[in-house]
Amino acid sequence: MNINLKELTISKAHESLKNREFSVRDLVDAYLDVIKEKNSDINAYLEVYNDIDDQVKIAEEMFKNGTVTLMTGIPIAIKDNMLCVGHIASASSKILGGYTATYDAGVIRQLKDQGVVILGRTNMDEFAMGSSTETSAYGNTKNPLDTSCVPGGSSGGSVSAVAMNAALVSLGSDTGGSIRQPASFTGLVGLKPTYGTVSRSGIISMASSLDQVGPIGKNVEDVEILFNSINGYDKLDSTCIPIENRKILNSPMTKRLGVPREFLSGEGIDKDVLENFEKSCEKLKKQGYEIIDVSLPLIKYSLAVYYILMPAEVSSNLARYDGIRYGLSVEADKLFDVYSKTRGRGFGKEVRRRLLLGTYILSYGYYDAYYNSAIKVRSAIKNELANIFLSVDAIITPTAPCLPFKFNEKTKDPIAMYMSDLFTVPANIAEIPAISIPSGLSEKGLPYGLHIMAPFLREDILFSIGKDFEK
Repeated sequence: MNINLKELTISKAHESLKNREFSVRDLVDAYLDVIKEKNSDINAYLEVYNDIDDQVKIAEEMFKNGTVTLMTGIPIAIKDNMLCVGHIASASSKILGGYTATYDAGVIRQLKDQGVVILGRTNMDEFAMGSSTETSAYGNTKNPLDTSCVPGGSSGGSVSAVAMNAALVSLGSDTGGSIRQPASFTGLVGLKPTYGTVSRSGIISMASSLDQVGPIGKNVEDVEILFNSINGYDKLDSTCIPIENRKILNSPMTKRLGVPREFLSGEGIDKDVLENFEKSCEKLKKQGYEIIDVSLPLIKYSLAVYYILMPAEVSSNLARYDGIRYGLSVEADKLFDVYSKTRGRGFGKEVRRRLLLGTYILSYGYYDAYYNSAIKVRSAIKNELANIFLSVDAIITPTAPCLPFKFNEKTKDPIAMYMSDLFTVPANIAEIPAISIPSGLSEKGLPYGLHIMAPFLREDILFSIGKDFEK
């Protein structure tokens, strides 16, 4: 059966399934055919699951007995740091190459309850440490829009799966921009939800106070639907916000958007990115929005704060990979040698770099100078953004300071690679929701992205602005 996957949305797929224009089996097979055709080149999927037939039967039965949701039968891809019982979850690292999940992550459990068909796990930067999907132990993932370019990271496999029509939507994780930046690089929509609205249970941790699972899709509506399907309360995640505590004052939107001009005048931002951003502002004005310059003097410190807090939490979270409890284990005569040899062989270069940096930050004599100072600045940035949101609905910037870049272009310069997170990191620091929306193409056909940040728990604002912008 010929299904137009390029134009397909969740709502269209649901209606077609409900009206029996095609079956769940037909839909899933269409995506599996694309995977078979393209994945050997793009390397979006690390594994296509062997229980898809069972998942299809469950979804088709739900259509028969009337227990369907909008997500029933929808083919989805998940990032390789999400536990799915009976399947490998390696975080694209050699140290977890043979680890099979013994339980489902909270988001996976919610999706299965709704009859979603999980096609497989996608490639990523090792332990989500990277902005290009070049640090994976299992090879690079290519950008389907231009295979000479990176797809961004760390959720490069998740975005490439959707961009090459090998999944209708996907899940990624975002610690400093790892959903939004690759979504921008592949012409997709990517959402980093409010911290605590989506369960982190069963997600392989990178930096626990910053990590957040979020949806990726071709349009704002699909991303909204997927977000609503995974944002239930999970008692297994102590940071998950109870539903009764998520009540917000739905004050009417003022259609006032803030632009931090000083932040946009810094170094490292491509001229054509800024030109595209100004065009985006004009589009929003035509939709009735007022663009206002706002002052955020502390936001420029977000990247520095992030690269202190994140490595510190990484050094703590990855200490469990010692060759004793699970994962790779390299034999040695002494216990310390088991630790060192396992980690030396199992962790890649970027992971080792951040582990060393984090251990240094938390070491005696430097903890107060670096970590405690970063915590204080984080709090100040959070308050600064909260105060600005009293006068504007949202804050807009470009998603990334540059267009998708070539492979190996920035791997030898970690600082240049870290700059990819310039505009996305503040949302993680402040625990607020943010979204990236496609905002046009360059002369060479590479995509730009518009980045929007909203107040705590106000994903509804992001979806409203995003849908207006798509018009």
